[in-house]
Formats: sequence, C-alpha cells, structure tokens
Amino acid sequence: MMTNVGLVYTSTTPELIELVEQEVKKQLGEDVHMLTYTDPSILAEVRENGYVTCNAASRLITMFLAAAQDGADAVLNICSSVGEVADCAQDVARFIGVPIVRIDEEMCRDAVRKGSRIGVLATLPTTLEPTKNTIRRVAREMGRQVTLVDGLVEAFGLDQEQFKNLLVGKALEICADVDVILLCQGSMAYCEQLITDACKKPAVSSPRYGAIALKEALRNKGALSE
Repeated sequence: MMTNVGLVYTSTTPELIELVEQEVKKQLGEDVHMLTYTDPSILAEVRENGYVTCNAASRLITMFLAAAQDGADAVLNICSSVGEVADCAQDVARFIGVPIVRIDEEMCRDAVRKGSRIGVLATLPTTLEPTKNTIRRVAREMGRQVTLVDGLVEAFGLDQEQFKNLLVGKALEICADVDVILLCQGSMAYCEQLITDACKKPAVSSPRYGAIALKEALRNKGALSE
C-alpha cells in the first residue's frame, strides 16, 4: 500500500528539499509518495512582525488541512519558526486521523538526553525563541532542567561555504559552555558533522529526527507495517 505524506514548508532551498526527501525515503522507502506544500509568505510575515500572526498561523493550518484533503496519511511540519502552530493543531490532527509531526521536537528531546547545557544555533530570532520554548517544554516533560546558550548568527547573503564557516565559528565560540549543540533550522543540517568534528561535542539537526518521528506516527496510526 502506498504511503502518502505531506511535507509543509514555509521556505525552501534546493538543499533543504533534497535533504528532507532523502531522510523521508530512508525511513519510509523509495516508493513513498510525497505531497509538497510551500508558502514563503508565512515566514516572511513572521519575520516582519517578530511573532506568528493570526494570518500566518491560519495559512499554515490551511496547508495542513490541504494535505489531509489530498490524501496524506501524515504531515511533516518543516519550519521551526511556526512549530508551535503545529502543536496547537494536534486536537484537529487526532480528530481527522492525520498526524501532524514537527520536524524538530524529537531533536529537542534528544538534545536534552545528551546534556543539560544546550547551545542553540539559529539565523533568525523568530526561529531561536520558539525552538528554545520547545526545548524547555520537552525538558520539563522529561523531568530535567536545562541551560540554554544562544548562538544567533547573521547569515543574510552568504553562500554555502561562507555560511559553513560562520556557523562553525559560532559553535566554537560557545562549545566550551555546552554539552550539545542544536541546529534550529533544517537548512543547517549539512553543517552537523562539521560542528561535531570541530567542537568535539555532539551536534543535532532536525531532518533525520523529523523523518524518524514521521515513521513512528505512521506506525502508531497503523498506516505503516512493522
């Protein structure tokens, strides 16, 4: 039986799409059918206002529902800046039987498992703050206390090589004060191993965690055999 998954983006790069689809196929097989939904105006509005507005949240939820209407067995929300909207949509997801999975939640849980001092790297305050909220929430659920160390970088206009150097440099700045380094944005994932090697500390990024969580949601639903 064909498995259909909805991939919901608020911004894309070819590298991010390739990485997410690669991780989803790794977990669900080459035959998985991926339905892609993108609305860059959502992230633009969030950045402009500094928070998730009513209109931005509504458009995101509309994409979740469009995926369900188009036959998705589960939905993967790929933008951490609006992850809390996915949290708020969970009652609807349960009612309609289409799980909405956050790409970053299991990553945050694993970071808490790896250490109590977590460095959080991001290029946008609107991604940094929601991710920190998620880390604190999952830490509370796990009965643990954490200290978060901000690693906000300005990456506008940089090419991939410049971005790698900037991110590794910021990681090196904070690595003495942390046990693990978390990369807020899925588009940072290609720097994960570089940071791990440079800092001699574990680094985590979201696409592989999101794909694993998506697989687990499908199994729990009974839409995927063991």
